Amino acid sequence: MPDTHIPLAEGPRVLVRSFRHEDADEFTALVRESKALHHPWLFPPGTTEAYAEYARRLIEDPTRAGHLVCARDDGRIAGFININNIVRGAFLCGALGYGAFAHAAGRGLMGEGLGLVVRHAFGPLGLHRLEANIQPGNTASIALVRRAGFRLEGYSPDFLLIDGAWRDHERWAITKGMPGAAFE
Repeated sequence: MPDTHIPLAEGPRVLVRSFRHEDADEFTALVRESKALHHPWLFPPGTTEAYAEYARRLIEDPTRAGHLVCARDDGRIAGFININNIVRGAFLCGALGYGAFAHAAGRGLMGEGLGLVVRHAFGPLGLHRLEANIQPGNTASIALVRRAGFRLEGYSPDFLLIDGAWRDHERWAITKGMPGAAFE
């Protein structure tokens, strides 16, 4: 298990580190403050009990890697970028899930953090491919992955059950060594 107090990656304005159980109070307060930003796309855990289970899975499950993006100037959590459904063997792929918190939205911190996570995924994690499945109306999320060098690969109707309904998603992906990728 990695040392959660040591950053996994650092950039000029952010550092990326693993989730910790002791982040519950800060994380859940930021979720509650960011509810309007996240709705209807995202529903991260807003209570310490829900966070405990969420963080446990990200910390203990080898098919997941949870990353907190933290601003270097004040140390606050700016957002999170998780790699879920990690498959080894011939696939070497993971699916991204992420969200910014309201105080950090629009400041470019998540873009920098995503670049660091992609580099970490294609470096130490040994992955070859990352996917991001995004609801078509979530223009901020689409802009984030587009700036990071992801390519649009397809459209998946009724892809994920979100907020009680099956939602369509666009499938965006990046592979190791892809021209124009943020990690190069």
